[in-house]
Amino acid sequence: MGVSTRAVDDHIKRNCLSDDFTKHTLNSGNLARMTNILQNLLDQRGLLLADGATGTNLFAVGLQTGDAPELWNIDHPERIGTLHRSFVEAGSDIILTNSFGGTHYRLALHGAQDRVAELNTAAARLARTEADKSDKQVLVAGSMGPTGEILEPNGSVSIAQAQEAFAEQARALAAGGADVLWIETISSAEEVTAAVNGAAQTGLPIVYTVSIDTNGRTMMGMTPAQTLSISASLATPVAAVGTNCGTGASEVVAAICNFNAAASVSGVQPVLVAKANCGIPDYVDGKIVYSGTPELMANYVHLCANAGAKIIGGCCGTTAAHVAAMRQAMDEWQAGDPSPSSDTIAETLGELSQGARAQMAGDLSIAGGSATGKGSRRSRRSRN
Repeated sequence: MGVSTRAVDDHIKRNCLSDDFTKHTLNSGNLARMTNILQNLLDQRGLLLADGATGTNLFAVGLQTGDAPELWNIDHPERIGTLHRSFVEAGSDIILTNSFGGTHYRLALHGAQDRVAELNTAAARLARTEADKSDKQVLVAGSMGPTGEILEPNGSVSIAQAQEAFAEQARALAAGGADVLWIETISSAEEVTAAVNGAAQTGLPIVYTVSIDTNGRTMMGMTPAQTLSISASLATPVAAVGTNCGTGASEVVAAICNFNAAASVSGVQPVLVAKANCGIPDYVDGKIVYSGTPELMANYVHLCANAGAKIIGGCCGTTAAHVAAMRQAMDEWQAGDPSPSSDTIAETLGELSQGARAQMAGDLSIAGGSATGKGSRRSRRSRN
């Protein structure tokens, strides 16, 4: 099932000012301020609240370990719609589609590699329906997770092959009504490049976030500073960049501090995104339970905003109840407090890795912010 070019073009015309979208005004690559639907809403509201988890919330209503959540866009659309609605009612400004594993690489694990267009278009339509019921503007972000493959030069899949897989997914999400394409939980520079270049074929605004889950770095060794620098080599401007998932709220706040410090050095002012797991997962009575309380996630919002994040949400374990507490915290937040120190983050949200602390102190060496050491990867995920 294909997606027509006309359907994509019509949606872009409604949601993106293409002349301004292709321009960037800062001198170091593609993290410039752009005129797009995401930036317009940010200008109106100051901070934006993204939604919570998809996968872990679907487990609570019947999804089984090993199942593909994307199949539920067709098999159980009412359950997907209910989840989206819960986040909208909790106060989210942005909701992500149920399409994290929507490339043909991931769908092939479930024999659904030929259903990319069908499943992703349905995912966007379900989110679009619930967003449009709201009295306020709610954006639909088309979730695009990693392929699950190791790209060249370390693996067998080429950047061009991955780019085409992401483009196929992006076209379907755009046709279904996504306002933004939201690339998340990426670990390598090669996959960021492939995903952004693939998504760029739609003309929609693009967000990319990486998972800082290995002692202040991604699994493939990237620091926040290195993640930020990727944008300079991209042919397409991105609307926002940041981090999601990882090993808890404390590491995400530290990463935002490090993103912001790197941006200051580079002379750019990117829109920074934080979407943290709701605490650390534990097995309780045979189920995975995340330790974060609504109070902890509210504190996380304040610290993220103080650190410089403009779009804040939750990842694994984050329910609508957590998002409602985050909404209240965001509404109560006032600018003026300094960026949090590593000690403040640890005291408020929990332990920080050696690498994150080292980077916050300005040490970006292999010794200081290495990919080994105290940092844990207990919450590394394949589904949010």
